[in-house]
Amino acid sequence: MALTLDIKSAEGKTTGSVDLPSEIFDAQTNIPLIHQVVVAQLAAARAGTAKTKNRGEVSGSGKKPFKQKGTGRARQGSIRAPLQRHGGVSHGPVPRKYDQRTPKKMIAAALRGVLSDRQREDRIHVVDAIATGPSTKAAISAVRQFSDRKNVLVVLSRSEDIAWRSLRNADNMHLIVNDQLNAYDVLVSDDIVFSESAIREFIAGPASVTAVARESEVEVSA
Repeated sequence: MALTLDIKSAEGKTTGSVDLPSEIFDAQTNIPLIHQVVVAQLAAARAGTAKTKNRGEVSGSGKKPFKQKGTGRARQGSIRAPLQRHGGVSHGPVPRKYDQRTPKKMIAAALRGVLSDRQREDRIHVVDAIATGPSTKAAISAVRQFSDRKNVLVVLSRSEDIAWRSLRNADNMHLIVNDQLNAYDVLVSDDIVFSESAIREFIAGPASVTAVARESEVEVSA
């Protein structure tokens, strides 16, 4: 079973339609799964380069600052101790990786879930050609005809260089290539606008979530 979505021209006229596979655009939305995948994606984006120097790494003498007894002060063994000014940091951060293991099927299922959620709310749109010439104003108008909500995700194919150049500096528009579409970018966007070539490549491409979805269905039925 497939869903049908109208294809609009830059002027707002219906120029055709595209069939959306139900296994991608009408799948069950698993919120805990989506949360896990998004958290893992944000964690993987962290640099993990925070670093402080411990008492063995800061500059300073190893000499005892003052004698052990008789001064009335708390005993100290080194000016590099954490309690000393300019001393080392105890239990400070060190470089680390925040990556979490996320199977491909989980990533694909999360993407299907968020796309299906947006489709049920009529927030997925298709335009035949976002830009036929290097005009930012015309490209923005072609995208904004569908919605006046703030954040719009524009999905393009890799061959649409003119559209990419026209929209790359537009406010509140995030551009992404169809084979890099992910659950996080869909979630933080109010509407998704595909170019016609982008959505056809996304549905039919070898890296599409369709193959993973069908593979999962075969395993479940078996």
